[in-house]
Amino acid sequence: MRATAVRRTALVAAVASLTLLATACGGSDSDAKGDGGASGAKDDASAKPAAAKALTSAELEKVSLEQGDVAGHKVTKTGPEDIAQPGDVTVDKKECEPIGFAFYGVKRGTPVGNAGRKVVEEPEKNESADPEDALAGMLDVTSSLVTLASYEGDGAAESLAELRDSAAKCATGGFTLSMKGSKQKVTKLTEEKVAGGEEALAWRVQMGEGDAAAPFKLVSVRQGGTVATFFSFNLGKTGAESDFALPTALIDAQVKKLG
Repeated sequence: MRATAVRRTALVAAVASLTLLATACGGSDSDAKGDGGASGAKDDASAKPAAAKALTSAELEKVSLEQGDVAGHKVTKTGPEDIAQPGDVTVDKKECEPIGFAFYGVKRGTPVGNAGRKVVEEPEKNESADPEDALAGMLDVTSSLVTLASYEGDGAAESLAELRDSAAKCATGGFTLSMKGSKQKVTKLTEEKVAGGEEALAWRVQMGEGDAAAPFKLVSVRQGGTVATFFSFNLGKTGAESDFALPTALIDAQVKKLG
């Protein structure tokens, strides 16, 4: 039973990871993101932020995460193959398009600049563990797509507001995403608390149902005119009841560089 469960977890998680890396890694120099979710920032949402200078893609590259910025994580740049174009992604409900597009890094609004990173947590080594535990440990790592999008004027705040509204409308009932014909069913959105920047929002996103379900985490943080988005999954966590922690180390490191 134990070995079967590990093999099933590995299979389902591998499918989830391949889907994410093939379709959701859209955050490099030509694509923008913004997300919304839950945070203590809702109380300030109505306060209009001061206009901030929009950063170019070159300037965003200088404040993006680099290898060594986050202990225990491997950081690499996104490339053209990671970019999801607007025509590549469709959402079956119009009101869910903003949140659905955010998963895949589809451009929203009119960003001045963009940058992206892939960040993978390094597994802890335990040479004394038996093979099954060792496999489980190797799978229990969080991988994240981190994207930055910079906007003029109130564009960044408007991006988060749009995501917050979309999430509120699509939290129940679910919706279906299609990426070049490959469909993914979002069955649940659950708000989570997250801190960082001037405004921070987050969700637990469940794709699929029952044993085939996989949790993802979506976080959006605004610092000035820049929106940082984190879309994460954990290979070792599958099933409707499974969960994993928000990538707070990445969030803190990225916000620090933006500040």
